[in-house]
Amino acid sequence: MRARVVSGVRTRLEASLGRAGIALPWWIPVGATAVGVLLVVVSAAQRGPTLLSVVAGLLALATQLGWALTGAIAPSWLKTLTVLGAVGLLLSDPVVPDFSPVLLVVLAAETALINRPGFAFAATAASLATLGVAAAWVGLVGFPVYSAAVLLGLSGGLMGRWYGRALDAERAARDAVRDQAVLAERQRIAREVHDVVAHSLSITLLHLTGTRHALRQDRDIDEALDGLEEAERVGRTAMADIRRTVGLLAEAPAGTRPLPDARDISALVERTRAAGLDVRYEQEGDLAEVPDLAGLGLYRIAQESLANVAKHGGGAPARMRLAVGPAGARLTVRNRLPAGAVPAEGGSGVTGMAARAGQLGAELSAGPEGADWVVAVSVPAGVRPVAP
Repeated sequence: MRARVVSGVRTRLEASLGRAGIALPWWIPVGATAVGVLLVVVSAAQRGPTLLSVVAGLLALATQLGWALTGAIAPSWLKTLTVLGAVGLLLSDPVVPDFSPVLLVVLAAETALINRPGFAFAATAASLATLGVAAAWVGLVGFPVYSAAVLLGLSGGLMGRWYGRALDAERAARDAVRDQAVLAERQRIAREVHDVVAHSLSITLLHLTGTRHALRQDRDIDEALDGLEEAERVGRTAMADIRRTVGLLAEAPAGTRPLPDARDISALVERTRAAGLDVRYEQEGDLAEVPDLAGLGLYRIAQESLANVAKHGGGAPARMRLAVGPAGARLTVRNRLPAGAVPAEGGSGVTGMAARAGQLGAELSAGPEGADWVVAVSVPAGVRPVAP
């Protein structure tokens, strides 16, 4: 029952704070109200059950009672007027010690916490003036102490306001970093899917083209079946790669098969050759020295380059060279441009390769060199790849 009541008050108060544009946790106004009620009760008890104490108490708690009835938080100027009026009435009948001026301390803290500094300073000045008038006319004892307490409440409210704004700025910056990380992860996975699908479809189309030629020209059923089986194998491998790549979005890994690296580029070339594309591959140096992340990037760039050769190369042979040495790793893919072809230097493939090169801290160039189209990427030694 108690938990249900607390939950209901919290829900209603959070809704009221939201409508009023006050960015405070719900328990802060609850605590301030509890302290205010306690001070009103003590101040009234010091003066006895008189009409003055009852009217002053109702006036001091008027905005809280209004929220209880309507669910609307009163504007700060109205609460300032009601509290100042209530304290003025109570101080017309001073006691020693008097707890009613402490209501002005709470008021100063509240106004500084949720309002602009100008309004908070004005409310505090009005509170100090009320204390000064009470000290001069009815002999309020402890005017300096009460004034210092009001100024301390103002300082506490201003510090709380500054801390809240700093916390909001920190949260906004953290959200921006998180959004950027999510976007970078989506772009990385999109590049992975693009590379896998583009290369696999290109190889599959090469196999299907070879199968069609075998059936039309040579009537070779066995060769056609071999081509179809190879196309099926490439398709299944691509599906497994796609599932593993998309599995990066899930909390658990999609499989235990390792991602490819630089040592797998030779197998990539062999599969491309088996599909009917003439690729000449040269390899130099110890590929085991290439870090895994850099090796994956080089593999994907080689994969995308071969897919582009299959789509746009017109069947011309391609040359690929991977050299690893003390200065780093360099991958070069070169193919003859078809006669009359207009090279396109844009597209998602080149953009994806450039993004991967950026992650590797590498330099990439892709464009025509004479009659050839050349893709070249250099990964300097000692450069730590930027994790996506």
